[in-house]
Amino acid sequence: MATDDTVAVIGAGMAGLAAAVRLAAAGYRVVVLEAQAEPGGKMRRVEVAGHGFDAGPTVLTMKWVFDALFAAAGRSIDQELSLVPSTVIARHYWRGGAALDLHADQQETIRAIADFAGRREAEGYRRFAADSRRTFEVLKDSFIDASRPNPVSLSRRIGLARPGALLAIKPFATLWSALGGYFADARLRQLFGRYATYCGSSPYLSPATLMLVAHVEQEGVWTVQGGIRALAQRLAALAVELGVEFRYGDAVSEIVIDPSRRAVSGVVTRTGRKLDARQIIYNGDVAALPRLIGVPPPDPVRAQAQRSLSALVSCSLAEPSGVPIAHHTVFFSDDYEREFEAIFKRREAPSDPTVYLCAQDRDAAGRLSAGHAGTERIYALMNLPADGDRRRFHESEVSTCLKTMEHRLELNGLTLSMNPTAADITTPDRFATLYPGTGGALYGMASHGWMASFARPGSEGPVPGLYLAGGSVHPGPGLPMAALSGKLAAERLMADRPLTRRSLPAAITGGMSTERVNAGASPSR
Repeated sequence: MATDDTVAVIGAGMAGLAAAVRLAAAGYRVVVLEAQAEPGGKMRRVEVAGHGFDAGPTVLTMKWVFDALFAAAGRSIDQELSLVPSTVIARHYWRGGAALDLHADQQETIRAIADFAGRREAEGYRRFAADSRRTFEVLKDSFIDASRPNPVSLSRRIGLARPGALLAIKPFATLWSALGGYFADARLRQLFGRYATYCGSSPYLSPATLMLVAHVEQEGVWTVQGGIRALAQRLAALAVELGVEFRYGDAVSEIVIDPSRRAVSGVVTRTGRKLDARQIIYNGDVAALPRLIGVPPPDPVRAQAQRSLSALVSCSLAEPSGVPIAHHTVFFSDDYEREFEAIFKRREAPSDPTVYLCAQDRDAAGRLSAGHAGTERIYALMNLPADGDRRRFHESEVSTCLKTMEHRLELNGLTLSMNPTAADITTPDRFATLYPGTGGALYGMASHGWMASFARPGSEGPVPGLYLAGGSVHPGPGLPMAALSGKLAAERLMADRPLTRRSLPAAITGGMSTERVNAGASPSR
């Protein structure tokens, strides 16, 4: 039974799971409240004709974040999960089938770029990779893995005596303009400009600091055997072993604020269940927070303009033919700038979208698993504006988007023979339902402008006792960033309320199932 020293975690996405594990490992009583029937949040899984698909993130990067998370609970991620390093990070195609692979081996990438675009462009990549690494090293401890800074505090953390380091991160340049200093070939600017979409933004408006993604990928990209969903399930099971209680299928409808203390005092769920808690970690999009704490929402026009990308995601069984695909393959549009103008300025679906495919039955280099024949699991994505709370995608609009995707694939050399009845389609309006308050935005607010990195809220919420975590807060979207936000929220909570109890919950090794523990702990399910 929960007591007033219970910590409530709202949401069992990556940040909520990370916070729960951190707190429970330190000895705190934790109850996680999740609206869905299982953990994972955006690490969602869908089923098509009996086949399971990862329908959110598909790879793991910044492995050091997860090493630390499992180590905090006395475990090793390498023992808990089977991780497979990717030799090919991604394959890229342009009109006519021109292709370029990025490799885990940087020298292989340099050779591939030289063959694709010439020695001068390969040398540009060498300089780009070095500057990407430098940017990451400058920002890793001073920004990424630190409480939310402002420009002054970030400068202090980097060191005012190191002006070269501050200038090296190109704080006032856009990613697209910075890429022009490395690459004359527009296709390479397009390829590396795509890193802006990793945080749901336009390369023409995002800061050049996003080049650090190149180094993040060079440090390693892993697939998880069993899919990314296996990571969520393992973290949830580990949390249960540490004593965390999960309550699924009952969304939180209110965060209760004690008027006498002007601080949080608990939560109320959709079914009317109450949980007393003087410390709450909110792992949801901050756009939905005003409704929960009873304050007016922000101006809807401004909020919409600040949103990151949404998408149309298709998970289907298909037979690809034509150009060979890898586990991750990108098919670029002819006019990248026009594509982002359609999404962010005209708020419409681009007529010529870039299409991302994840072939989930293939390894990094594109080899199918032994004995696999016939159709395979194909995840396809095109970017769209996050207007899912203002308009619904009707069948005709979905059909138009699918046709434009198919046309782009064919122009770049790929044909997908698919059964239209064997597909799961998610559009911005559906994402808006899945993630309340977002309008379907998948990455919080867009990272547009040099101040965007400082605009995301930190771990301290607007009410005492309320802490924030997830992809819409610092340090930003993506699995490792969300995990770091959960860590930062847990650490802020622990600093505000040091634990007086000395006994820690014992981790159960070897055997009790998540389902059994949860069923006993959570009668509301």
